[in-house]
Amino acid sequence: MALVAAAALANTTTADDARPDDAALDRMAPLLDTGEGPVCGANDLRTLRGLRPRVRALWQTTEDGAACAVNDLLDEFDARPRLVNRGPWGYRLEVVPVDAPLATRFAISTSIAVADLLRRGEFGRLRSCARPTCHNVMVDLSKNRSRRYCEGRCGNRAAVSAYRSRLASGVAGRPGPFSGPAAPPGGFEAAGDRDR
Repeated sequence: MALVAAAALANTTTADDARPDDAALDRMAPLLDTGEGPVCGANDLRTLRGLRPRVRALWQTTEDGAACAVNDLLDEFDARPRLVNRGPWGYRLEVVPVDAPLATRFAISTSIAVADLLRRGEFGRLRSCARPTCHNVMVDLSKNRSRRYCEGRCGNRAAVSAYRSRLASGVAGRPGPFSGPAAPPGGFEAAGDRDR
């Protein structure tokens, strides 16, 4: 969830941070709140605005660059591991103080999540959308690491564009080697014909 939230924050700006979408950030900020600490305030929004280019840079750097960025964020936001008794679950090692400001909790949670990717050799799950005109970043959480697009619309647009290219070249209208008969076998009606 921390990585998805980080991608959402990064996507409230462009790749070069030339057109930051502050309205999108304002709408998104409450969604970052876990409900365990102080709500998002004006200082949090200022801090999150400043974090945007640094978070986006995590998608555009090497593993070593990401490790340096994570260490810088953990130092800057004073991350301190502590044991917390969670009742029936016993003691847990937590790095994010629940009473810290939202921006601090966000920065530390993002850093720990990226550190976990690096530790597991999964840093490649931080990707940019494959659609050439889209500048969004994403987290590939698929089992086979095959996600290419940031959301359904980009994937759908890419599929429609590929289909139109095939149509224009005359490939889409030709039956393929596995295309079946034009009418259902055995004289069965098509589902749409039954309703007529």
